[in-house]
Amino acid sequence: MARLILFNKPHGVLSQFTDRGTETKRATLSDFIDLPGVYPAGRLDRDSEGLLLLTDDGRLQARIADPRFKLPKTYLVQVEGEVQDGALEKLRRSVTLKDGPTRPAEAERIPEPDLWPRDPPVRFRKTVPDCWISLTLREGRNRQVRRMTAAVGHPTLRLVRWQIGDWTLEGVPPGEWREMAI
Repeated sequence: MARLILFNKPHGVLSQFTDRGTETKRATLSDFIDLPGVYPAGRLDRDSEGLLLLTDDGRLQARIADPRFKLPKTYLVQVEGEVQDGALEKLRRSVTLKDGPTRPAEAERIPEPDLWPRDPPVRFRKTVPDCWISLTLREGRNRQVRRMTAAVGHPTLRLVRWQIGDWTLEGVPPGEWREMAI
């Protein structure tokens, strides 16, 4: 039977089991997960947090990670500034990035979620407001959420992937993982 691991990746951790190419050791998945034969289904940037799925089943890995399957991925995003309806509408329709237009996304302003503290904390600026949005994508380009929010005038301050398909981070603390029956 295939294994599926839900991991709450902390900020600063690489989405791989080894760190190649730097003299300074960076945190990797191997610092948190000691299970042979499981591999990440997709990636999450080092400076992003949240849900990373790992599996030992190649077909399941492809179904989760491959944009052709359009598996929705929901992000909770703290952005700089007060997001207005016009910016949300642009995110919903499509944003043109350097590598082309994005697919339409689900975007809404949300109250500040009850999340764990980030280490290191997001820089607070008294003169610059911030707010939270929920953004659901059905594609996965490199740093896409950050590039989309910047394109509508609201740079990302904190990015937490909360859900992939039906799997969520509910009940999984940062740096911890849970195995799911599939």
